[in-house]
Amino acid sequence: MNQPTLIAVVEDDPEIRSLVGGLLSREGFEVALCSGGAELDRVIERRRVDLVVLDLMLAGEDGLSICRRLRADPSSTPVLMVTAKGNDLDRIIGLEVGADDYLPKPFNPRELTARVRAILRRTRDIHHVSSSPSSEVYRFAGWSLDAASRELLDPDGQPVGLTAGEYDLLLALLTHPQRVLNRDQLLDWTRGRSASPFDRTIDVQLSRLRRKLGDDGKPPTVIKTVRGGGYLFAPVVERGRA
Repeated sequence: MNQPTLIAVVEDDPEIRSLVGGLLSREGFEVALCSGGAELDRVIERRRVDLVVLDLMLAGEDGLSICRRLRADPSSTPVLMVTAKGNDLDRIIGLEVGADDYLPKPFNPRELTARVRAILRRTRDIHHVSSSPSSEVYRFAGWSLDAASRELLDPDGQPVGLTAGEYDLLLALLTHPQRVLNRDQLLDWTRGRSASPFDRTIDVQLSRLRRKLGDDGKPPTVIKTVRGGGYLFAPVVERGRA
């Protein structure tokens, strides 16, 4: 029997916490309301959490620290960072530590639910790979990505953790190797209708993915930047079965 989707709302302002929780409950989600990281930890100990809606500015342990801790766990619970800080630097820092998306306050309730649903669509297979697993394995330059388990292995066979957004981005590149892909295409494939024309998330995730692939030279040689065009995944990609 399938459990309802559980979303943890981590917010130290009781009024905002109740407001967001009520909004998500009306959309049919099960909601766990948490005032901080300690309460979130207790929820995660009891249940699988499908998504964490996480405020950046919290009393005690802040949202960035909580996000880093979540990313250290192999199950890598997806995170939507919500904060009153709306400038680009705060947004980039949130994405750099592993948030899957970022939404500044004040936000439109429809945008919150749209972004929540977009993240859940992108991450659903992490918890439900057994329902319709893909046995495809992509190999490139000594690396391998198993599409069923979403496990990325480096040339030494060591696992490299990916966020949901990084996985989607890498998969888009691997399925279109040696082809120039523009930002709009990558945004559409990885973020769908939740993306806006001015969304810079793809740039942050590309930078982060390059570092994880050891492709942070000047210029990068694995994910190449094509002036005026977009990005090109340069290595030969071989597909096989697990």
